[in-house]
Order: sequence, then C-alpha cells, then structure tokens
Amino acid sequence: MNKIEEELIAWTKEITQFRFPRWEDLPDFDLYMDQVLTLIDTYLSVFNPSQQKKIITASMVNNYVKLGLIPAPVKKRYKKKHLAYLIAISVLKQVLTIPEVKEGIIYQASISGIREAYDLFCTEQEAALIAIASHLEKKDRHPLPLMPNDTDMANLVVRTATIAVATKIVTEKTLSLIAQEKTANRKETKQKKETEL
Repeated sequence: MNKIEEELIAWTKEITQFRFPRWEDLPDFDLYMDQVLTLIDTYLSVFNPSQQKKIITASMVNNYVKLGLIPAPVKKRYKKKHLAYLIAISVLKQVLTIPEVKEGIIYQASISGIREAYDLFCTEQEAALIAIASHLEKKDRHPLPLMPNDTDMANLVVRTATIAVATKIVTEKTLSLIAQEKTANRKETKQKKETEL
C-alpha cells in the first residue's frame, strides 16, 4: 500500500465517524450571519477535504434567500430551520444544480415536513459516507443498496444524491493527496539536485 492509499484509508476512518447535527441538536436561539457561517463550516468540514474553497459565504446565503431556497431571516437573525436548509443546500449543491436542490427540498419537505426531511438527509448522507468508506477499505460490510425493498421513490432521491456527494468528496480528497505527493516529490528532487552541485 502506498502513502496516498494509507492516507486515504486513514481519512475514510474520519468520514465514517462523521455525524451531522440532527434537528434537535441545532441551536434553538437566533444567530447572526457570521455565527451561521462559522457553524456550518464547522459542521461540514469533512465535505471540504482540500480546504481550498469556502463551503458557504454570506453572498451565497443572501442568494439562497433571493432564490427562495430558504426563508428570509427575521431582523437579520437566522433560526434552526435556516441552518437545516443551509446544511442540506451546502452539501447537495456539490452534485446538483441550485434549481434541482430547491426542487428536491420542496418535494421532500412536502412529504414529511422540514424536520423529518432534514433528519432523513442526515441519516442518508452518513450511510453513504460509511458505504463509500467501506468500499475503499475493501470491507463491504456495510453495503448500501440503491433500492432496498423499503425504499420508496421519495427516499431514492435523497439516497442517490447523498451517494453522489460521498463519491465526490472521496474523489476530491484523492486528488488533493496526489497533488501533495507531487509537490513533495518535486521539492525532494530539487533538494537532491542542489546538494549534488
């Protein structure tokens, strides 16, 4: 096993331990924009393996309000429902367009309500991360069938989207590790050449 594979396997252990805050775990008090951004960055750090881009910015949040993806804040304060929407949007926008995310959120919330839809999303995303990690570790002890007998079409949308997100972040992490190794190899080669002179 090479260094990249070792680091990737170590990282998969981290993603299998990841847990979204459930609805009841989200703050019950109002938050200002900077607090919302900090919380979401903290909650979703596993979804930004290269740390080269922002998961969410104030401009993004303002655009989501304008597009009707999330309700407008009341007196510049955000509530639990805003956090739930923003967490789901921040994850799903990595693999879906904003109109698709909006349609999916509206659909899922109409079936079970925002609280249940959010908790379902959290459960499915965690399961997708575990499934992808187990495949990488070649364990396959936690297979995640796309369409188990108890999955209806409403849950299929969430399940397939979360699998896509999990696959995408593994791809990004792998590319990041490859880039780090190339940089380290270049530095090592350069140092060898300099010492030979």
